[in-house]
Amino acid sequence: MTNKMPEKWQSSIKAIKAVQVAFDMDEKIQLSIRKQALDAGLSPSDQIRDILGLSINKRPKRPRLTVSLAPEDYQVLAEKYDLKAEQQLEIKRKLMDELIQHVKLSDNP
Repeated sequence: MTNKMPEKWQSSIKAIKAVQVAFDMDEKIQLSIRKQALDAGLSPSDQIRDILGLSINKRPKRPRLTVSLAPEDYQVLAEKYDLKAEQQLEIKRKLMDELIQHVKLSDNP
């Protein structure tokens, strides 16, 4: 029996060896870098790599927004949307609808 790593995990070896570096900077500098990244269609991490002259992953990433929801959050949202907290997929759909409406309303005052 061999201990060969599954092929689909092979590409993760570099990521496993990478070390994340966090920067405690002035809020204005952080905001500026985040805005530059947004304008360039990059993640803040890729923008920092670009500024530092490091290579960045040119593959397009799936654009998405994320939020962490605790069980209590699902309960609050379930009440808001008149659903049960276990109906997480339906809650997600309602959240997306609400976010879309928010953007439409704020883009067209």
